[in-house]
Amino acid sequence: MTDTTTRTPATTAPGATAHGVGHSAQRPDATLKVIGDFAYASDLWLDGMVWGVTLRSPHASAWIRSIDVGPALRMDGVRAVLTHEDVPGEKFYGLEHKDQPVLAIDQVNYQGEPVALVAADHPETARRAAAAIVVEYEVRAAVTDPRESRNFVRRQPVTVGETFVADVVVTGEYEVGMQDQAFLGPEAGLAVPSEDGGVDLYIATQWLHVDRDQLAPCLGLPPEKVRLTLSGVGGAFGAREDLSMQVHACMLALRLGKPVKIVYGREESFFGHVHRHPALMRYEHGATRDGRLVYVKADILLDGGAYCSSSPAVVGNAASLGVGPYEVPNVRVLATGVYTNNPPCGAMRGFGAVQACYAYESQMDRLAEACGLSPVEIRVRNAVSQGSRLITGQLIDSPAPLADMLRDLEAFPLPGPLPTPAAADLLDLPGGVSQTTHGESVRRGVGYGVGIKNICFSEGFDDYSTARVRAELVNGEPHVTVHTAAAEVGQGLVTVQAQIARTELGVQTVTVATADTAVGSAGSSSASRQSYVTGGAVKAACEAVRERFKGLTAREALARFGPIEETREFRHRPTFPLDPVTGQGDSHTQLALCVHRAVVDVDVELGLVKVVELAAVQDVGRVLNPVALEGQIHGGSAQGLGLALMEEIQVRDGRVLNPSFTDYLIPTILDMPPMVLKVLENPDPAAPYGLRGAGEPPTLSSTPAIAAAVRAATGLPLSRVPIRPQDIALR
Repeated sequence: MTDTTTRTPATTAPGATAHGVGHSAQRPDATLKVIGDFAYASDLWLDGMVWGVTLRSPHASAWIRSIDVGPALRMDGVRAVLTHEDVPGEKFYGLEHKDQPVLAIDQVNYQGEPVALVAADHPETARRAAAAIVVEYEVRAAVTDPRESRNFVRRQPVTVGETFVADVVVTGEYEVGMQDQAFLGPEAGLAVPSEDGGVDLYIATQWLHVDRDQLAPCLGLPPEKVRLTLSGVGGAFGAREDLSMQVHACMLALRLGKPVKIVYGREESFFGHVHRHPALMRYEHGATRDGRLVYVKADILLDGGAYCSSSPAVVGNAASLGVGPYEVPNVRVLATGVYTNNPPCGAMRGFGAVQACYAYESQMDRLAEACGLSPVEIRVRNAVSQGSRLITGQLIDSPAPLADMLRDLEAFPLPGPLPTPAAADLLDLPGGVSQTTHGESVRRGVGYGVGIKNICFSEGFDDYSTARVRAELVNGEPHVTVHTAAAEVGQGLVTVQAQIARTELGVQTVTVATADTAVGSAGSSSASRQSYVTGGAVKAACEAVRERFKGLTAREALARFGPIEETREFRHRPTFPLDPVTGQGDSHTQLALCVHRAVVDVDVELGLVKVVELAAVQDVGRVLNPVALEGQIHGGSAQGLGLALMEEIQVRDGRVLNPSFTDYLIPTILDMPPMVLKVLENPDPAAPYGLRGAGEPPTLSSTPAIAAAVRAATGLPLSRVPIRPQDIALR
């Protein structure tokens, strides 16, 4: 079977423009990436540069009694060795709270915490020198079980109603393991000291300005002397929101007066960025005999690891979206994030909603069975729609056709039947040709999953983007340059910005300037927000340029008036913090829905799973680039498959056991099944072009759909993801 996509278009659309909004305009980086010529941050090079390396703690929790850098400094080719005493400014940084030390001071709180820096003429010399540094640790007991921690990052309740008795009650305890973003391009950057005493940093990141605002105080510099330029980014998925090597490279460059490059290897990358929060969750659902939800109780515990990162916002998402897109009149939800001595956790695609989705969707399947209903029917009977309210009291004031989406999904034809053992092709069986089965113990299952995800930043954050648009004649032809600080991390944002400019100005030749801090902030490339917020800023700036055309064509206007440049900021409608006691409040800007159906074959003796097909229906408001959108849905579904079946950082006593792509498994092209998609376009009137952020929702619903299908095939409860072979194999 091949992938297929159907599209239900919006009823209104801007005028057609070649390579504009609504078209599958080709990405300018596509060919370079395919042939291997695209320049990633790890390819950065300057003559005379030196190499930086970070010494990291081998312990999850310990006091630092002494650091002897002498053996490293005595090595030939070593230019500098720095510790916390050499931090020129503030010694702590952080996304939401400044709790993370630039370099460990008197203690380490997780395995992999940076302790010292080395710069040398050759990267191998730098690594040997880092290994020569003598650190005396006094190891102490590590807190690694989140249930034992009383050091809270945030506790967010959501309470509605008073009725907590029902005809049918189902309870369940669920666990989600620690998933890694597993981008293919490890952390890398190049710091270059400047004549004004500042520094220029070329970096793969998700948010240039927040990096700068964390870096400058630590470097003892004003923000204007810390200039960042985006380099080629080999994937992100949330892990590049936090600082990694940025401040370390800049410290070394300023100390030496020379360019310094730092590139992590794969193992160091696992220690150098945050991960998805592991979760322990207990749910209780009560319903009438005909399957109408009466109440939901939920206790969601998220392990934030050693430092805060974005855990408060993750907790807020888990709480506000903790029962899913269902109408529930009575709710008691408590989402809690805690500190431990496990690796720090923060942003990853889905951002708190993923963990809750796995639990509440597992519960909906249990409730369906208890009520004698199908998995689709139980969801249809409780589905939200436009005019419904979230458990936080927020009104859903734009289209939310969840019941229709579920019916559409159910109507997709199923793939062909499971082949008989005699006729089975080993390539079509779980495990493929490497296994000994011929299909004797393979069973098929079908499962459904529904997810709801907030789009853009929430809870009162001043979420905006800035765009500068310049129109001019180049060789007599109109040319438009779009300049924003929005990070292209693989999602196709550069292409979308150009499409918007073509649509709004009617000019085909558009250049999107390299993102840097020379223009106002565009916020983070996260929360599925850039098409909405930066797209809105580009649209607004283009409209301002068009106003100055005074009704003339672009060529006529530019010939008469010369170059025209406008800068605009775009903000979405305001949001508000959740009430700390009741959890009520209009905390979100926009909500997006995706539903999945999974078909799996499971070898119940070997414990192996093959996903035969994934089908999805998603409402995206308005399609800006059809091919890019399909890629986002496929990519999100792939990460959801990984969480369902294979991806987990194994942590024991605070130590990471599998920091490599040999032992941390991610889906390959052989693991991804054909996908059937239906894309709906029900415009959101508050959003530019009516669009709805699309990158994250598929990650939510794909995981519980696959888990449900495995349960259907095996008859096992399977309350934890990823599902491991030993969880399945029948004895």
